[in-house]
Amino acid sequence: MPVHPAATVDAPPPHLATVAGVPVDTRHWIGGRRVASADTFADHSPVDGTELARIARGSAAEARAAVLAATAAQPGWAATAPAERARLLHAIADGVEARLEDLAAVETADNGALLRSHRRGVMPRVAHNFRFFADRLLTLAHPELDTRGHTNRVSWDPAGPCVLITPWNAPLMLATWKVAPALAAGNTVVLKPAEWSPLTASLLADIAAAAGLPDGVLNVVQGYGAEVGAPLTAHPDVRRISFTGSVPTARQIAASAGHHLTPTSLELGGKSPLLVFADADLDLAADLAAEQFDNAGQVCLAATRLLVEASVAEEFTARLTTRAAALRQGDPREETTDVGPNIHPRQLERIDGYVRRALGNGARAVFGGGPNEELGGLYYRPTLLTDVHQSSEIVQEEVFGPVLTLQTFATEEEAVTLANDTRFGLAATVVTGDRERADRVADQLVAGTVWVNCFFVRDLRAPFGGSRESGVGREGGDWSFDFYCDLRNTVTAPKGWAHHG
Repeated sequence: MPVHPAATVDAPPPHLATVAGVPVDTRHWIGGRRVASADTFADHSPVDGTELARIARGSAAEARAAVLAATAAQPGWAATAPAERARLLHAIADGVEARLEDLAAVETADNGALLRSHRRGVMPRVAHNFRFFADRLLTLAHPELDTRGHTNRVSWDPAGPCVLITPWNAPLMLATWKVAPALAAGNTVVLKPAEWSPLTASLLADIAAAAGLPDGVLNVVQGYGAEVGAPLTAHPDVRRISFTGSVPTARQIAASAGHHLTPTSLELGGKSPLLVFADADLDLAADLAAEQFDNAGQVCLAATRLLVEASVAEEFTARLTTRAAALRQGDPREETTDVGPNIHPRQLERIDGYVRRALGNGARAVFGGGPNEELGGLYYRPTLLTDVHQSSEIVQEEVFGPVLTLQTFATEEEAVTLANDTRFGLAATVVTGDRERADRVADQLVAGTVWVNCFFVRDLRAPFGGSRESGVGREGGDWSFDFYCDLRNTVTAPKGWAHHG
């Protein structure tokens, strides 16, 4: 009886990974084509630790190639009429919406954030980022000012190739906060996503190409900061750098950019306060506090320092404890999950280190206080620490995990003093039933954004950024165009024209 050989199935090419059922090309996107590297690095899912893909590991060579491609494409893109640029950005938004489910599934696998949040809020916001800046481009003011009969005409000129370096906690949304206005302004872009969550940036390159974006206008280079990020930010042909991430990395980027006087926008960490006054709606205050556990606490804006008026601290703590107990921690792909995993073993170790040192120094865990032993992996229990000192590490340093501290105050003045007593100034939240107090306190807080009786309401028309070590510069609305453009004022005399015919 003849023996037939077993049927063979061709293996997928090494540069193509299937993540949550979605094919993802793991090579760079440079000059309108896929580019491999000599080496790769592993990308693991925080959900269960599985290896999702081997990612092309960029070096100085890929950095140079990407900037060269962006520089070559810059004149043509800058000369493209604003209406055509806007049309292409809307086409990219259409592509994002068409692939919303793919993007949501891949990003959840890649960074562990909730699938339901990606579907309902994050990916629709990605599309909105492109649509907003496309429309804003067409409404930019070009004022004409009169000076003793002379006319001043203000115009917005593309700055040139931009390097955009983005974080891992909301990879695609935060990338497109930068990519969309940079492209709208007429600049070409080199995007370097975080090495812990690079996959949706690769899908964005596919979407932009399918939308008809010219080759070289958007480039995506993957890899580690020291290996590919550093040569990108040091390149003399780069005219703008925008970075979201840590203060130490920002210092390195600023030093590198300073060599060529490259304008730089830095959105950095935070240690934001949530002030709860005795006249506040305590149910609202507890809800807002529990909301700080969103994305497993990996939110730069999170109000992790709870400052509560002493007379209501016990009642507030009880209500927050009840809400925290109702949060379901688990697989972020499940609809009923409220708190997913942290992104990486190093991040989990960092979070736990802060908490263990705080407990060793006399802090008390009202709830939480360690990893979730039942789930294992990268799941850290939502934690509330009290009996902490203002000067302690846990109060002063950004933990970037599901860890809150609670301190009390006696007077409004003390509340403001405590709120402002860190080196950060990204955001603050005030909960009070007194409108005059809200205005008074908000005016005294050092923060780029102050929310009153709400949290995380973000309008792209408004400026966004931080004070002190929380950042340099503002983006959003016309502030984005102010950064990504060179503004020119043309002054014309009323006479001196030659007369013809």
